[in-house]
Amino acid sequence: MIRFGLRLAVSGGREALTRLVVIALAVAVGAGLLLVTLAGVNAVNAQLTRYGSLYPHGTAAESTTHLLWSTREDFFDGEHITRVDVAATGPGAPTPIGIPRTPGPGQFYASPALTEMLATAPPDQLGDRYPGQNLGVIGKDALASPDSLLVIAGGTPRAVAELPHAQRLASVGDNVAPLPETVVNLILGVIAGGLLFPVLIFIGTATRLSAARREQRFAALRLVGATPRQISVIGATEAAVAAITGVGLGFALFYAFRGRLASVPFTGMPFFPDDMALRPLDALVVAIGVPAGAAVAAWVSLARVRISPLGVTRRVTPRPPRAYRLIPLIAGVAELTFMIGRRPETSGGQTAAFLPGILLVMIGLVLAGPWLTMAGARLMARRARRPATLIAARRLADNPKAGFRAISGIMLALFVTTVAVGVITSIVAERGPALLGSADAATLTTAFYKDQPSVPAAVLEKLRTIPGVRTATVVHTNPVEGDGEGVIACADIPPLYGRCAAGADVAAVDRNLVPWRESVSAARVWPAAPLTPAEVAELPVVSIVVSTDGSTAALERTRTELALAYPDYWVAANAPGEFESPFTDQLRGWQQLAGVIIVASLVLGGCSLAVSAAGGLSERKRPFSLLRLSGAPVRVLRRVVALESAVPMLTVAAVAIGMGFLTAQLFLRAQMDYTLVAPSLSYYAMVGAGLIACLAIIASTMPLLERITGPETARSE
Repeated sequence: MIRFGLRLAVSGGREALTRLVVIALAVAVGAGLLLVTLAGVNAVNAQLTRYGSLYPHGTAAESTTHLLWSTREDFFDGEHITRVDVAATGPGAPTPIGIPRTPGPGQFYASPALTEMLATAPPDQLGDRYPGQNLGVIGKDALASPDSLLVIAGGTPRAVAELPHAQRLASVGDNVAPLPETVVNLILGVIAGGLLFPVLIFIGTATRLSAARREQRFAALRLVGATPRQISVIGATEAAVAAITGVGLGFALFYAFRGRLASVPFTGMPFFPDDMALRPLDALVVAIGVPAGAAVAAWVSLARVRISPLGVTRRVTPRPPRAYRLIPLIAGVAELTFMIGRRPETSGGQTAAFLPGILLVMIGLVLAGPWLTMAGARLMARRARRPATLIAARRLADNPKAGFRAISGIMLALFVTTVAVGVITSIVAERGPALLGSADAATLTTAFYKDQPSVPAAVLEKLRTIPGVRTATVVHTNPVEGDGEGVIACADIPPLYGRCAAGADVAAVDRNLVPWRESVSAARVWPAAPLTPAEVAELPVVSIVVSTDGSTAALERTRTELALAYPDYWVAANAPGEFESPFTDQLRGWQQLAGVIIVASLVLGGCSLAVSAAGGLSERKRPFSLLRLSGAPVRVLRRVVALESAVPMLTVAAVAIGMGFLTAQLFLRAQMDYTLVAPSLSYYAMVGAGLIACLAIIASTMPLLERITGPETARSE
């Protein structure tokens, strides 16, 4: 039977060959996207692992030969530079990954991107911060991305040991700091829920092309004596042949475009091409799973033929979906609502509390989809004023499960990514920097890792002589807790940063003269501090605040002078909002990734709709031909096909987006006591662009309608 199935697949006439080619091409696109998704997950994990390796945990005892390591943060023209200072305490100390040997005092290695930047930037703006001999470039094994700005500088063991957060390492590469679990789970959740499901739906839809025509052909075989088992083998063989061919093409497409895809900054940083790699298990899952899934889909689609050779002709309207399908959706929303004010203390308890509710909402959306499709179709039928609208509404209402099947991936993709974008946007709004003005960007603050007894007058004088620098102000440590981080004599406050309260001689201020998440303001009134100017002058220094004209030259020359004057910094002098936590930076990257997945999943859902619509046209050639013979214009039939595809898609898109925002709001209130912040216009633009692309793909199937519904079709069928 397998040999007979192969003959039917490749030698069954032009229709069979065309079906084989179309299914193979559709499976190739789906398999290629599936491979890209799996490779993308591996690339993200590799990128995060190398990023985490820059922040290792110390593993060496005091008495062992080890590598001293301190990771610090620097900036240049809005770009973040990671600086790693290292020192070997003996000949047996490990060597940092990515370089041939540990640099000594006055030596350093730079990443390719930073090497290029050092060659083009004026030395007094960047290069003077890293004096000494450049030994070469850092290899990609130590870089999170081709665009990473990294410098590994050598020093003496004593100097590096006194730097902020210095670590003693007995080995490198096996002491990577644990990655932020919530962020990684968010990535995998967005990718798996937002793209994998639409890909699988697309592959399943493609393998069911011309299912009705195959049912009729296999029913004829049953009438001449074929057994149900033989029919199943033939159908599975035909589907598997197309799927195997498509999977082979999918692998070819993946390797052909892997390099170009790696260069796209989906998470804010491009990948190395080698990071977009497939594990053996990934390749096996696609190579075996897709053909096996196609065979199973073919087996399921022939249920009526296996029951009886006349089962194909005994078609009846399936029972309509009932309202009980809404129960899981309501239960999920209720569970998330219940958790508001009852957040568990442990991370495991939080996972157990919130994950079931979100999964219930997702399952509920899938189960409720046919019911929502039926409700929308019935509403459309009641308001129908044209024949096309009525025909489309009746068809959808008769079989809403079939109408929803091709768009279920779109629903889940929109739901998952809307939840992710809503949560990420709200967290960034709460924890990220406020919108800054030009005066904020022109202010540099160096906050000392250890309070300094005083600032030499020569340092302040040198800063004030830099072209573009307006003021250089010293802020002292506030001895009174709760009244601000610093204190300053009222006479020393630059007018740009506010003034003291009436009658005060000393003010309690923030260390950078700008409150957190606020902007520079000359109208700000700082509260009085119970100190005298003479007492302030005796206190340690907590920071130096430099106001500039905002030019790159002034900012970077100032930053370089401060780095040379105080080389033991943890975070280099920075403007408000320039230094953000890695958590916020990563969230913004995943927000961009979620947006990419929205567009990709919607386009993929549109392809599923197009395949489904094309398959439906092929299976309904005779009814549509009879409608044309009875006087129905082609434009009416086009409206029927368009409405059958567009109405369910737009209905479930609206429901998915609404449920996504509701779920994000409930999660934020229960987990963090935040209020949902509406995403930016770019989110709505991406959703709108994706839906328009879906509609355009559906419209591309319309030319097929006129060709297959001519009078000759009605005569030959």
